[in-house]
Amino acid sequence: MDRLRRPKRFSTSTEDSFDNIPDNLWAKCTRCHELCYVKELEKTYHVCPKCGYHFPLSAQQRIAQLLDPDSFVELLADLRPTDPLNFVAMGKPYREKLAEEQQKTGLPDAAVCGLGKILGHPTAIAVLDFRFLGASMGSVVGEKIARIIEEAIERRLPLVIVSASGGARMHEGVLGLLQMAKTASALVRFGEHRLPFISVLTDPTSGGVMASFASLGDVIIAEPGAFVGFAGPRVVEQITRQKLPQGLQTAEFAMEHGMIDMVVHRRDLRQTIGNLLSLYGGE
Repeated sequence: MDRLRRPKRFSTSTEDSFDNIPDNLWAKCTRCHELCYVKELEKTYHVCPKCGYHFPLSAQQRIAQLLDPDSFVELLADLRPTDPLNFVAMGKPYREKLAEEQQKTGLPDAAVCGLGKILGHPTAIAVLDFRFLGASMGSVVGEKIARIIEEAIERRLPLVIVSASGGARMHEGVLGLLQMAKTASALVRFGEHRLPFISVLTDPTSGGVMASFASLGDVIIAEPGAFVGFAGPRVVEQITRQKLPQGLQTAEFAMEHGMIDMVVHRRDLRQTIGNLLSLYGGE
């Protein structure tokens, strides 16, 4: 009887410990702080089922969601950044930071460009991946954007760019800032050929990216709740010494004030872009 009444002792061995539970089963929502089961998130396009927060997507996930299956062909994958200024931040050389980011993300830089189809419409596409140095725009990102624009002109294709960025890459100084002018100039040439450019803004789209190609679309779409603006609210308040209106620099605020054309839930994004391409005379 004593043996039957004895409290059960839970094993503390490595095999039975909570440390063995995979750390990629759950994702914590940034907005409502609820734990979301990753397998369920995949079914909801990585949108929180509780509050509707749109989780960040990698470039590969974004391409898989937007493009027709097996239609994507990557271009410009051989372009890689260098360290022209021998820049050092917080004791770490820029070249070492680049190597870390490349190892972490599996990408050479923050932009992935190529050709594919959206609902059967041949399209040139570029996607920025925020995991890589906040998708900051350095020489390679700007060069890739400019070249995919030129590729779209040569092939007479519509262009879709999905942006997520903290702005220009300060590690490259003026070389990073020059990419704003480069990409904007390429889009001027693109517009002269009367080809459609659809710009998709995701959370966050800010700084030099927002101030250049991201805001130059013929149609500008944003995901719900996305941060859309040049500088963050704390910076703006410090400079202006004024309290900002509630909801300023959100996708919804930008649409209400005429800065963007649509706020589209992620589940509807592919269909919406496909419909727009049809209206623009796509094949």
